[in-house]
Amino acid sequence: MILSINFDPTVGFISIVAILIMVVGLFLKKIKQPYIVGYILVGAFLGKDGLGIVEDSETIKHLGEIGIILLLFFIGMEISLPEFIKQWKVATLGTLLQVGASVAIMLGIGFLFDWRIERSIIIGFVIALSSSAVIIKLLVDKKLVDTRIGKNVLSILLTQDIIIVPLLIVTSFLGGQDESIGNIILMLIGGALIIGILIYIYNKKTITLPFSKTIENDHEIQVFVAIFFCFGGALASSVFGLSAALGAFVGGLVMHASKATEWIFDTLDSFRVLFVAIFFISIGLQLDFQFIYNNALAISVVIIAVYLTNHLINSVVLRLFSCPWKEAILGGALLAQIGELSFLLGSSAYKLEIIESYSYQFTISLISLTLIISPFWITLTEKLIAFQKDKKLYTKKADS
Repeated sequence: MILSINFDPTVGFISIVAILIMVVGLFLKKIKQPYIVGYILVGAFLGKDGLGIVEDSETIKHLGEIGIILLLFFIGMEISLPEFIKQWKVATLGTLLQVGASVAIMLGIGFLFDWRIERSIIIGFVIALSSSAVIIKLLVDKKLVDTRIGKNVLSILLTQDIIIVPLLIVTSFLGGQDESIGNIILMLIGGALIIGILIYIYNKKTITLPFSKTIENDHEIQVFVAIFFCFGGALASSVFGLSAALGAFVGGLVMHASKATEWIFDTLDSFRVLFVAIFFISIGLQLDFQFIYNNALAISVVIIAVYLTNHLINSVVLRLFSCPWKEAILGGALLAQIGELSFLLGSSAYKLEIIESYSYQFTISLISLTLIISPFWITLTEKLIAFQKDKKLYTKKADS
């Protein structure tokens, strides 16, 4: 008698992913690194250059976008709007300076290598944006969200999420595709509505939801109320041509003002962990190891340039706004990598033929690798700051 075993491939895939994340996650925990790195490595292992198990990476990518929406919603629930608005100067100056400096540097490099001006500008946009997903997760893990440096970094990250809209419009113009007047008006209306909601929350301080007492002990309805505020905000924002994650963030601010954050956190936190993991797995799936190997020197040089430039710019900006140098340097490290929204800019530029296939693949590799390196860069910076502190303490003791 021959034993025949049949199993659902979806169940098998989920089991393999869970096992890999547990193994890699336990190793990363042992060396005190965040799970984000593990998720990206698992994605790379499962992709075409690894085991080749995942062929439909687009579905995984779309599921991962839900993780970003949930992540920004949770962050919105943890932020007091009056406290956040106090950081507007560092957010505006930090974002504009990083974008301006990045574009200027790439224009200089482009001039040396005879690049088209459009290509240099787009790559400047790409390297200017930091990763909300990675840094917000690290801020939460390190319990820095409510600290001065955490608030300053968050304000810059969220301003970068907002500035993606004008950057995409500029990208369309550079590609010879004028954004329609109707779309621009729609974006402006959406922006005005978001500003109106923020002003209302700022003035009211506390919002009372009409049904909050009714669902206080009803866990099932709580799930759907939380989903409504999270994804309803994301949907509304998308309708106006704005970032879905931005709408989810505003939904989180509303929840914070309504004092309903505790039961929402208990209701949706497991979903957040799952879909954020899927998002980073989707990044790993996009890695082309053969391309990285063939262009290792060029990619390495650009990664070093990106980290040093972004780290320096953000450290100086944070120092200008009363952050001590140690905090400013740590903040610069947190903002040094290239963010996930840069994938959107690179993809748009490629479709508009501003950049060719090689540049697009180079951009994908660059973004993915900086996301993997980021936690290690931050840890290295923390150790250097701690070493300098210990060195000064030792010097003081020797002098005394």
